[in-house]
Amino acid sequence: MTKHESPESPETQPDAAAQPGVSPSLDMLVDEHEEEVSENGRTVRRQGVYLLPNLFTTGALFAGFYAVIAAMRGEFEAAAIAIFFAAVFDGLDGRIARLTNTSSKFGAEYDSLADMVSFGVAPALVMFSWALGDLGKFGWSAAFIYVACAALRLARFNTRIDTADKNYFTGLASPAAAAIIASTVWVCHDLGWVGGGLPLEISVLVALLTSAVGILMIANFPYYSFKGVDFRGRVPFVVIILVVLTFGLVTLDPPLILLLAFLAYAVSGPVLQLRRWRQRRRGTD
Repeated sequence: MTKHESPESPETQPDAAAQPGVSPSLDMLVDEHEEEVSENGRTVRRQGVYLLPNLFTTGALFAGFYAVIAAMRGEFEAAAIAIFFAAVFDGLDGRIARLTNTSSKFGAEYDSLADMVSFGVAPALVMFSWALGDLGKFGWSAAFIYVACAALRLARFNTRIDTADKNYFTGLASPAAAAIIASTVWVCHDLGWVGGGLPLEISVLVALLTSAVGILMIANFPYYSFKGVDFRGRVPFVVIILVVLTFGLVTLDPPLILLLAFLAYAVSGPVLQLRRWRQRRRGTD
Protein backbone atom coordinates (compact mmCIF):
# COMPACT_ATOMS: atom_id res chain seq x y z
CA MET A 1 0.00 0.00 0.00
CA THR A 2 1.40 3.36 -0.97
CA LYS A 3 0.97 6.54 1.03
CA HIS A 4 -1.45 7.82 -1.61
CA GLU A 5 -3.80 4.86 -1.21
CA SER A 6 -6.66 5.01 1.27
CA PRO A 7 -7.07 2.04 3.63
CA GLU A 8 -10.55 1.42 2.27
CA SER A 9 -12.01 2.09 -1.14
CA PRO A 10 -15.39 3.88 -1.44
CA GLU A 11 -17.00 0.54 -2.26
CA THR A 12 -15.80 -1.03 0.99
CA GLN A 13 -16.43 1.88 3.34
CA PRO A 14 -19.36 1.38 5.75
CA ASP A 15 -22.58 3.29 5.16
CA ALA A 16 -22.61 6.76 6.76
CA ALA A 17 -25.92 6.07 8.49
CA ALA A 18 -24.44 3.01 10.17
CA GLN A 19 -21.40 4.85 11.53
CA PRO A 20 -21.65 5.95 15.15
CA GLY A 21 -22.05 9.69 15.64
CA VAL A 22 -23.53 10.26 12.19
CA SER A 23 -27.27 11.15 12.16
CA PRO A 24 -29.45 9.14 9.75
CA SER A 25 -31.10 10.83 6.83
CA LEU A 26 -34.63 12.19 7.20
CA ASP A 27 -36.22 9.48 5.07
CA MET A 28 -34.94 6.89 7.56
CA LEU A 29 -36.69 8.68 10.43
CA VAL A 30 -40.05 9.35 8.73
CA ASP A 31 -41.52 7.03 6.12
CA GLU A 32 -42.99 8.65 3.04
CA HIS A 33 -46.78 8.46 2.99
CA GLU A 34 -48.29 6.42 0.17
CA GLU A 35 -51.93 5.84 -0.67
CA GLU A 36 -53.95 4.42 -3.51
CA VAL A 37 -55.94 6.84 -5.66
CA SER A 38 -58.16 6.40 -8.67
CA GLU A 39 -57.04 8.18 -11.85
CA ASN A 40 -58.87 7.71 -15.15
CA GLY A 41 -60.45 4.51 -13.88
CA ARG A 42 -57.13 3.04 -12.77
CA THR A 43 -55.83 2.55 -9.23
CA VAL A 44 -52.36 4.02 -8.76
CA ARG A 45 -50.15 4.70 -5.75
CA ARG A 46 -49.10 8.27 -4.99
CA GLN A 47 -46.57 9.55 -2.47
CA GLY A 48 -46.84 12.61 -0.27
CA VAL A 49 -49.79 14.62 1.05
CA TYR A 50 -51.57 17.74 -0.15
CA LEU A 51 -50.31 20.83 1.65
CA LEU A 52 -53.13 23.39 1.36
CA PRO A 53 -56.10 21.54 2.94
CA ASN A 54 -53.90 19.99 5.62
CA LEU A 55 -52.66 23.44 6.60
CA PHE A 56 -56.23 24.42 7.48
CA THR A 57 -56.71 21.12 9.34
CA THR A 58 -53.55 21.84 11.33
CA GLY A 59 -54.89 25.30 12.08
CA ALA A 60 -58.09 23.78 13.46
CA LEU A 61 -56.07 21.36 15.57
CA PHE A 62 -53.89 24.16 16.92
CA ALA A 63 -56.94 26.30 17.79
CA GLY A 64 -58.51 23.40 19.68
CA PHE A 65 -55.30 22.75 21.59
CA TYR A 66 -54.97 26.44 22.39
CA ALA A 67 -58.53 26.43 23.77
CA VAL A 68 -57.49 23.77 26.30
CA ILE A 69 -54.40 25.75 27.33
CA ALA A 70 -56.42 28.97 27.67
CA ALA A 71 -59.04 27.23 29.82
CA MET A 72 -56.33 25.86 32.12
CA ARG A 73 -55.12 29.43 32.59
CA GLY A 74 -58.63 30.68 33.33
CA GLU A 75 -58.88 32.60 30.04
CA PHE A 76 -62.33 31.28 29.15
CA GLU A 77 -63.26 33.96 26.65
CA ALA A 78 -60.10 33.27 24.64
CA ALA A 79 -60.81 29.54 24.87
CA ALA A 80 -64.32 29.98 23.48
CA ILE A 81 -63.10 32.17 20.61
CA ALA A 82 -60.38 29.62 19.80
CA ILE A 83 -63.03 26.90 19.38
CA PHE A 84 -64.87 29.12 16.90
CA PHE A 85 -61.63 29.64 14.98
CA ALA A 86 -61.23 25.86 14.90
CA ALA A 87 -64.73 25.55 13.43
CA VAL A 88 -63.89 28.10 10.72
CA PHE A 89 -60.68 26.27 9.78
CA ASP A 90 -62.52 22.95 9.80
CA GLY A 91 -65.16 24.28 7.46
CA LEU A 92 -62.55 25.61 5.07
CA ASP A 93 -60.29 22.57 4.78
CA GLY A 94 -62.95 20.29 3.30
CA ARG A 95 -64.31 22.88 0.89
CA ILE A 96 -60.83 23.85 -0.28
CA ALA A 97 -59.97 20.20 -0.81
CA ARG A 98 -63.06 19.75 -2.98
CA LEU A 99 -62.59 23.00 -4.89
CA THR A 100 -58.93 22.28 -5.66
CA ASN A 101 -59.44 18.54 -6.17
CA THR A 102 -56.98 17.73 -3.38
CA SER A 103 -59.12 15.35 -1.32
CA SER A 104 -57.32 12.29 0.03
CA LYS A 105 -57.73 9.47 2.53
CA PHE A 106 -54.93 10.93 4.62
CA GLY A 107 -56.68 14.30 4.74
CA ALA A 108 -59.97 12.70 5.77
CA GLU A 109 -58.35 10.76 8.62
CA TYR A 110 -56.30 13.75 9.76
CA ASP A 111 -59.41 15.92 9.74
CA SER A 112 -61.33 13.39 11.82
CA LEU A 113 -58.58 13.19 14.46
CA ALA A 114 -58.32 16.99 14.57
CA ASP A 115 -62.11 17.20 15.00
CA MET A 116 -61.92 14.87 17.99
CA VAL A 117 -59.45 17.20 19.68
CA SER A 118 -61.00 20.53 18.69
CA PHE A 119 -64.70 19.63 18.96
CA GLY A 120 -64.64 16.69 21.35
CA VAL A 121 -61.93 16.99 23.98
CA ALA A 122 -61.40 20.77 23.93
CA PRO A 123 -65.03 21.87 24.53
CA ALA A 124 -65.46 19.32 27.31
CA LEU A 125 -62.28 20.43 29.08
CA VAL A 126 -63.16 24.11 28.67
CA MET A 127 -66.61 23.49 30.13
CA PHE A 128 -65.15 21.37 32.93
CA SER A 129 -62.56 24.01 33.84
CA TRP A 130 -65.18 26.74 33.82
CA ALA A 131 -68.25 25.23 35.52
CA LEU A 132 -68.26 21.46 35.92
CA GLY A 133 -65.20 20.97 38.10
CA ASP A 134 -67.03 22.02 41.28
CA LEU A 135 -69.86 19.53 40.70
CA GLY A 136 -67.75 16.49 41.52
CA LYS A 137 -68.65 13.23 39.81
CA PHE A 138 -71.73 14.75 38.22
CA GLY A 139 -69.57 17.37 36.53
CA TRP A 140 -66.92 15.10 35.07
CA SER A 141 -69.58 12.55 34.08
CA ALA A 142 -71.33 15.22 32.00
CA ALA A 143 -68.02 16.16 30.37
CA PHE A 144 -67.23 12.51 29.65
CA ILE A 145 -70.64 11.93 28.07
CA TYR A 146 -69.94 14.78 25.69
CA VAL A 147 -66.46 13.45 24.77
CA ALA A 148 -67.69 9.88 24.30
CA CYS A 149 -70.62 10.99 22.14
CA ALA A 150 -68.30 13.11 20.00
CA ALA A 151 -66.05 10.08 19.42
CA LEU A 152 -69.04 7.87 18.58
CA ARG A 153 -70.46 10.47 16.23
CA LEU A 154 -67.17 10.84 14.34
CA ALA A 155 -66.72 7.06 14.11
CA ARG A 156 -70.23 6.63 12.74
CA PHE A 157 -69.72 9.47 10.26
CA ASN A 158 -66.51 7.91 8.95
CA THR A 159 -68.14 4.52 8.40
CA ARG A 160 -71.14 6.02 6.55
CA ILE A 161 -69.31 8.68 4.55
CA ASP A 162 -69.80 6.87 1.22
CA THR A 163 -73.47 5.96 1.71
CA ALA A 164 -74.94 8.86 3.72
CA ASP A 165 -77.10 11.59 2.20
CA LYS A 166 -74.76 14.49 1.39
CA ASN A 167 -77.46 17.06 2.14
CA TYR A 168 -78.05 15.91 5.73
CA PHE A 169 -75.99 14.84 8.73
CA THR A 170 -77.24 12.08 11.00
CA GLY A 171 -76.89 13.63 14.42
CA LEU A 172 -75.65 17.08 15.36
CA ALA A 173 -72.29 17.80 13.75
CA SER A 174 -69.43 18.05 16.24
CA PRO A 175 -68.41 21.62 15.21
CA ALA A 176 -71.98 22.82 15.85
CA ALA A 177 -72.05 21.01 19.20
CA ALA A 178 -68.74 22.59 20.15
CA ALA A 179 -70.07 26.01 19.12
CA ILE A 180 -72.96 25.63 21.58
CA ILE A 181 -70.54 24.81 24.38
CA ALA A 182 -68.15 27.63 23.47
CA SER A 183 -70.86 30.28 23.08
CA THR A 184 -72.39 29.25 26.42
CA VAL A 185 -69.06 29.78 28.17
CA TRP A 186 -68.58 33.06 26.30
CA VAL A 187 -72.02 34.43 27.24
CA CYS A 188 -71.66 33.51 30.90
CA HIS A 189 -68.16 34.95 31.01
CA ASP A 190 -69.51 38.28 29.76
CA LEU A 191 -72.12 38.15 32.52
CA GLY A 192 -69.40 37.73 35.14
CA TRP A 193 -70.29 34.13 35.97
CA VAL A 194 -66.75 32.91 36.50
CA GLY A 195 -65.16 31.23 39.49
CA GLY A 196 -66.88 32.22 42.75
CA GLY A 197 -69.35 34.35 40.83
CA LEU A 198 -70.84 31.32 39.07
CA PRO A 199 -74.17 30.27 40.65
CA LEU A 200 -74.58 26.59 41.45
CA GLU A 201 -77.84 26.48 39.50
CA ILE A 202 -76.03 27.63 36.36
CA SER A 203 -73.37 24.95 36.83
CA VAL A 204 -76.03 22.25 37.05
CA LEU A 205 -77.87 23.69 34.04
CA VAL A 206 -74.78 23.77 31.83
CA ALA A 207 -73.91 20.22 32.93
CA LEU A 208 -77.31 19.07 31.67
CA LEU A 209 -76.81 21.13 28.50
CA THR A 210 -73.40 19.51 27.91
CA SER A 211 -74.88 16.03 28.23
CA ALA A 212 -77.87 16.90 26.04
CA VAL A 213 -75.66 18.30 23.28
CA GLY A 214 -73.59 15.13 23.43
CA ILE A 215 -76.70 12.96 23.05
CA LEU A 216 -77.82 15.03 20.06
CA MET A 217 -74.57 14.14 18.30
CA ILE A 218 -75.42 10.43 18.30
CA ALA A 219 -79.21 10.72 17.94
CA ASN A 220 -80.79 9.73 14.62
CA PHE A 221 -81.96 13.26 13.90
CA PRO A 222 -81.35 14.75 10.44
CA TYR A 223 -79.48 18.05 10.25
CA TYR A 224 -79.05 20.07 7.09
CA SER A 225 -75.37 19.91 6.08
CA PHE A 226 -75.23 23.03 3.86
CA LYS A 227 -72.99 21.05 1.50
CA GLY A 228 -75.45 21.68 -1.31
CA VAL A 229 -74.79 25.43 -1.23
CA ASP A 230 -72.99 26.45 -4.42
CA PHE A 231 -70.52 29.19 -3.48
CA ARG A 232 -69.30 29.50 -7.06
CA GLY A 233 -72.70 30.09 -8.65
CA ARG A 234 -74.72 33.27 -9.02
CA VAL A 235 -77.32 34.19 -6.41
CA PRO A 236 -80.01 36.89 -6.28
CA PHE A 237 -78.81 40.27 -5.06
CA VAL A 238 -81.06 40.02 -2.00
CA VAL A 239 -78.91 37.15 -0.72
CA ILE A 240 -75.92 39.47 -0.34
CA ILE A 241 -78.13 41.94 1.51
CA LEU A 242 -79.18 39.19 3.92
CA VAL A 243 -75.53 38.25 4.46
CA VAL A 244 -74.68 41.86 5.32
CA LEU A 245 -77.63 42.06 7.73
CA THR A 246 -76.53 38.81 9.36
CA PHE A 247 -73.05 40.14 9.99
CA GLY A 248 -74.54 43.31 11.38
CA LEU A 249 -76.76 41.32 13.72
CA VAL A 250 -73.86 39.23 14.99
CA THR A 251 -71.81 42.33 15.81
CA LEU A 252 -74.51 43.52 18.24
CA ASP A 253 -73.68 40.76 20.72
CA PRO A 254 -71.53 38.02 19.15
CA PRO A 255 -71.67 35.39 21.93
CA LEU A 256 -75.42 35.69 22.50
CA ILE A 257 -76.35 35.74 18.80
CA LEU A 258 -74.08 32.77 18.09
CA LEU A 259 -75.53 30.84 21.03
CA LEU A 260 -79.11 31.44 19.89
CA ALA A 261 -78.25 30.56 16.29
CA PHE A 262 -76.58 27.25 17.14
CA LEU A 263 -79.28 26.35 19.67
CA ALA A 264 -81.85 26.90 16.91
CA TYR A 265 -79.81 24.64 14.62
CA ALA A 266 -79.63 21.98 17.35
CA VAL A 267 -83.42 22.07 17.74
CA SER A 268 -83.96 21.87 13.98
CA GLY A 269 -82.95 18.20 13.93
CA PRO A 270 -85.68 16.91 16.27
CA VAL A 271 -88.24 19.23 14.59
CA LEU A 272 -87.34 17.88 11.14
CA GLN A 273 -87.55 14.31 12.42
CA LEU A 274 -91.02 14.93 13.87
CA ARG A 275 -92.16 16.28 10.49
CA ARG A 276 -90.87 13.16 8.78
CA TRP A 277 -92.68 10.92 11.26
CA ARG A 278 -95.92 12.80 10.67
CA GLN A 279 -95.52 12.50 6.91
CA ARG A 280 -94.96 8.75 7.22
CA ARG A 281 -98.05 8.35 9.39
CA ARG A 282 -100.14 10.28 6.89
CA GLY A 283 -98.76 8.09 4.09
CA THR A 284 -99.74 4.90 5.90
CA ASP A 285 -103.24 6.09 6.82
